[in-house]
Amino acid sequence: MSRRIDYFDDPSAPKAGSVVPAANAVVVNDAGELLLIHRADNDNWSLPGGGMEPGESMTDCAVRETFEETGIHVEVTGLVGIYTDPRHVIVYTSNNEVRQEFSIVYTARPLGGEPTPSDESREVVWVSPDAIDRLPMHRSMRMRIEHYLTRAGKPHLG
Repeated sequence: MSRRIDYFDDPSAPKAGSVVPAANAVVVNDAGELLLIHRADNDNWSLPGGGMEPGESMTDCAVRETFEETGIHVEVTGLVGIYTDPRHVIVYTSNNEVRQEFSIVYTARPLGGEPTPSDESREVVWVSPDAIDRLPMHRSMRMRIEHYLTRAGKPHLG
């Protein structure tokens, strides 16, 4: 199976050779729970999301990726932030591609569907904010969720 390896501020990390725009969604239900996936490629928990495809907007990307990975239809409602830190690089072992982080994180509300795992997600669950700290998660993803929980609608720009 192809793996994803994240490096953050690591001098031994390989140099990025590409930048691929990606979108994530912080989907929150009426109970205040966040929709999270247990990733198949690195065994970490994460917000749903992925790379933008030609012919789609970033918000369309967030909606499509969320549905593909979770089975939940969503509507984008706002912006958590823009994340482009060159110290965060991601290696995809399927083709040894090394990307610099480029992710726009949106807020979204669920419109319908049932949490359903995919090839990219082992589990899809609604998680209360107070339970997120107990889940294994890369620090960059934890930071995105923390920004959502603490910044009161003021987007992160970086």
